[in-house]
Amino acid sequence: MFRLMYTIRRFEVTMERAHLEGELYGPFHSSMGQEAVSAGVCSALRLDDVVASTHRGHGHAIAKGAVLGRICAELWGRSTGYCQGKGGSMHIVSMDHGFVGQSPIIGGSGLLATGAALAFDLNREERVAVAFMGDGAVGQGVFHESLNLAAIWRLPVVFVVENNGYAHSFRAEQMQVNPDIASRAAGFGIPGVVVDGIDVFAVREATRTAAARAREGGGPSLIEAKCYRWRGHNLGDAEHLYRAREEVEEARRNDPLERFRAATFDLIPPGVLEEIEAAAEEEIDEAVRFARQSPPPDPLTALEGSF
Repeated sequence: MFRLMYTIRRFEVTMERAHLEGELYGPFHSSMGQEAVSAGVCSALRLDDVVASTHRGHGHAIAKGAVLGRICAELWGRSTGYCQGKGGSMHIVSMDHGFVGQSPIIGGSGLLATGAALAFDLNREERVAVAFMGDGAVGQGVFHESLNLAAIWRLPVVFVVENNGYAHSFRAEQMQVNPDIASRAAGFGIPGVVVDGIDVFAVREATRTAAARAREGGGPSLIEAKCYRWRGHNLGDAEHLYRAREEVEEARRNDPLERFRAATFDLIPPGVLEEIEAAAEEEIDEAVRFARQSPPPDPLTALEGSF
């Protein structure tokens, strides 16, 4: 899990730098600070389980096993990317790894996961679908529609809301009266649990419980992982207009990677985590080289694979 979290962190840092230096174009939504949610959830799943993601989905794709080189190539707009360079940061798909796609439409991941779960149910497959969502998605009708349908049909879905405190520039408490999104599960007759989204072990355990319930025919669950978005909504976001620098600095002191180090200090031999970090950085460097050296899509293929 540390490998996943560190890889996600360094990937986001590297891609952010590439954006600021003018190598990458288009919106970029960093998941720094939320690495424990991606790693905790996906490490509790089987290889044949699937994940549907959001506009802030690089970490989800990495945690589900997508190849870094192809993710980078997609962000670089190259033909070797997962969508041949036509999708970019918010449209990564890797069916081979059970990453059924990102939905930049807020709350859309709920429909993708519910549809996948329906297919599993009809085919009598003991597989689970996960829908990652942000706290902003809770105000969308599709959030309630997805939970309601999954509950009625007892579909094997785990809805994971990453409550990072902000829906774009609005604080969570400005958008909803009840501070615990998980409490909404009661209205659909399904379990809802709040977990510390900075604690990768807590996230993993909550996901294991929900996935086991879904696999046994118990239906969907809702997990609310409380975390914090270290960066603005995107790189062009004037975040200083709606949150103080001191607030961000305080949140960054509660680093999920450092929480892992503290929790495993007496369990992991000296030097092991440093070796993991070095290997991850080498993998990211190679992924960037692959992307930079890959050709752009042929203009004649512009309409292929799109609709």
